[in-house]
Amino acid sequence: MNAGRTVFAQLIAHLSHLEFQKCVTRYDGDQHHRSLSCWDQYLAMAFAQFTYRESLRDIEACLGSMRGKLYHMGFRSRIARSTLADANETHDWRIFADFAQHLVGVARPLHVEDPMGVELDHSLYALDSTTIDLCLSLFPWAKFRQHKGAVKMHTLLDLHGNIPTFIRITDGKVHDVNILDEVSPEAGAFYVMDRGYIDFERLYVFTLSSAFFIVRTKQNVVLQRRYSRPVDKSVGLRSDHTVILTAIESVKAYPDALRRVRYFDVETNQRLGFLTNNFSLPAITIAQIYKCRWQVELFFENSTWCTPLDVMEFQGSIALNRPLVGSPDGSVQPRTARHPPCVESTERQRRPASPATVLA
Repeated sequence: MNAGRTVFAQLIAHLSHLEFQKCVTRYDGDQHHRSLSCWDQYLAMAFAQFTYRESLRDIEACLGSMRGKLYHMGFRSRIARSTLADANETHDWRIFADFAQHLVGVARPLHVEDPMGVELDHSLYALDSTTIDLCLSLFPWAKFRQHKGAVKMHTLLDLHGNIPTFIRITDGKVHDVNILDEVSPEAGAFYVMDRGYIDFERLYVFTLSSAFFIVRTKQNVVLQRRYSRPVDKSVGLRSDHTVILTAIESVKAYPDALRRVRYFDVETNQRLGFLTNNFSLPAITIAQIYKCRWQVELFFENSTWCTPLDVMEFQGSIALNRPLVGSPDGSVQPRTARHPPCVESTERQRRPASPATVLA
C-alpha cells in the first residue's frame, strides 16, 4: 500500500503556488469569492483534466469518494458541483491564462535541446487552427453554418517540445489568416504555415521583423522566376527558384523577392510548393521544416478531445490544453441549463477514465 504522497500531489508540487497567488492578487480573484478559492478551483479542474472527467457531477462524485485524501492532494475546500459552477462563472479567467503563460515560460527552456527531425539552430513555430463542432441549439453564439455551430482554436506551437505559446479561441467563421495580426514575430525564428495563411501584406511583416516564414503556395499565386539553383532530384526536390510577385496588388503588399522550392513526396505521391523569405538554408531543409508542421496536427488530435458538454459546463475564455470556458469574445456567458445530448454535436472517443492512476 502506498504510504507516501499521491501522484496528483507530486504533480502539483511542480507548480509555483507563489506565482499563482500573484496572478490571483493581480485580478482580485479571491476578494469576493471565498466559498471556493481560485487555487482549489484550479486543482479541481486539473484533476478533471488528468482523469478525463466529463462533467461537474463527475468531478464532484470522484472527489467526494475520497474525501479523506483531499487534504493531502492540496484541497482546502469541499468540492461541490454548484460551488464549482459558480467559481467557473465568476472567477476571472485571466488568472489562469496568466498562470498558463508562466508555466509555458518555465517549460520552454527545458526542451530547447529536444530533436525536431531537422537540423536547425533557430526557434521553430508551427501555426494552424482546428475547428471544434458544437450544437447550434445549445450554443447559439457559436454561429458557423446555417445548421451548425463551431469555434476555432488557433495555436502557435513551439516545435521544441511541442509547447503551445499562443492560443486564441474565436468564432468558427474567423479566417485563419486574420490570426497573423495577433502574432508578434520573433527575430531569427522560423514560422511554418499551411497555404491558408497566404496574405503577402501580413507575411511582409515577418520579413520586416527579421523573422522567416515557410508557407505552402497556391496555384493561383502568380510568380515570375528570376534565378534558378541546382537541386538533387534523388531526394525529392524538383526546383529551387528565386521569384517575384507580378500581380499589382501583391507587389504593393510584398515588394521583395521570394524563394520557391518544389518538392515531390514519394509517400503521398504529391507535388508540393513552398514559399519562403529565407535564401540561406538548403532546399531540402526547407522541405523538412514544412514536414515538421505535422506536429501541430498531432497536438490538435491529442488536445481537442473535449465534447460540447465540456464547453457548456466549464465557462471562461481560454485554456492551454482545451477550451474550458466561455464565449469567443472573452465575455462570460450565463450558465446554461443541462440539455439532453444533441445529435448534431461532434464528440470524440474518450479514453478510459480512471482516477486510480492519479491517486496511486
